[in-house]
Amino acid sequence: MSNMNDTKSNVTQTISLVDRDLKSFLSVSSSVVFLYVNGVMIFTLRKKTVFQETSRYILFGHMLWVDTLNLIMSVVLFVCAVCRLFVMKFACLILLVAATALYQVSTLNLALMSLERYVAICIPLRHAEITTYRRTNMAIGVIWMLSWVQSLSEIIIFYSNDTNLAMNLFCSRTTLFRLQIYKNLNIAFTCIFFVTVTFVISFTYASIAVVAKTASCDKMSAKKANKTVLLHLIQLGLCAASILVGVIQEVIYIYTDYITSLNVMYFCFVVFMIFPRCLSPLIYGMRDQAFRYLFQYYFTFGLKKQNRCNTEIHLAGGG
Repeated sequence: MSNMNDTKSNVTQTISLVDRDLKSFLSVSSSVVFLYVNGVMIFTLRKKTVFQETSRYILFGHMLWVDTLNLIMSVVLFVCAVCRLFVMKFACLILLVAATALYQVSTLNLALMSLERYVAICIPLRHAEITTYRRTNMAIGVIWMLSWVQSLSEIIIFYSNDTNLAMNLFCSRTTLFRLQIYKNLNIAFTCIFFVTVTFVISFTYASIAVVAKTASCDKMSAKKANKTVLLHLIQLGLCAASILVGVIQEVIYIYTDYITSLNVMYFCFVVFMIFPRCLSPLIYGMRDQAFRYLFQYYFTFGLKKQNRCNTEIHLAGGG
């Protein structure tokens, strides 16, 4: 009887290991595909001067860089969680504060992109004056500074309360940031950022919708801009939902068996981490006709040459 139980236990353990390795492989491989797509898009943006000097493309390129770094950080933390790897406190601190800052930059960048579309549609005569290259980069610098406030605060609090940086532990916000002050800080910054960004995106969506109903604007462009802002709102909702991922992981890690926790972590990672990062190419890259042609050219290693010719025509015509 004991031998039968040992055999069942070994089989169950083998199945769980295979399941873990399969899910890890699928998650990492799908992330690599999206990293490749983002890489081609970033490369495409570097090939035309208009892409490097126009506000909407600068913000798009910034979003791609942030989403790429965010996805890499998410994959690293996901693999550590799935494989139950213990990480040195110092390395875990760097990973978590960087992930937090990148996450907040990504969220604030959605507000910037929505504001750019608002200016383009609602104040078209001043669009070139307001969204200059210098002002766009200054705005990006501001959101980076704002996004690092929480992370720097956490680093200062951590170093003032914890001296054993060489200790290994399961890397997550719950295990590293145990004091109540961390939770209060995280809740405060999360509420401030999401309320602000939600207000900005909702305001721009409503304003563009009102302008789209008038006869004094390009209704086609206004409707397209409104759909873009609406997609930003959906993306923001997915980003908000991803806040719960860390909490869910800690709960299932403590109260459920390994197979269940693995399945839940895999679902959360795909839906709340990978999928929102995939919306970025959909929102701007594939919906922008001029950029799409050039992207397809580089994505297919130059096989679609006709599309590149079409791109030259669209860019020359200001499209």
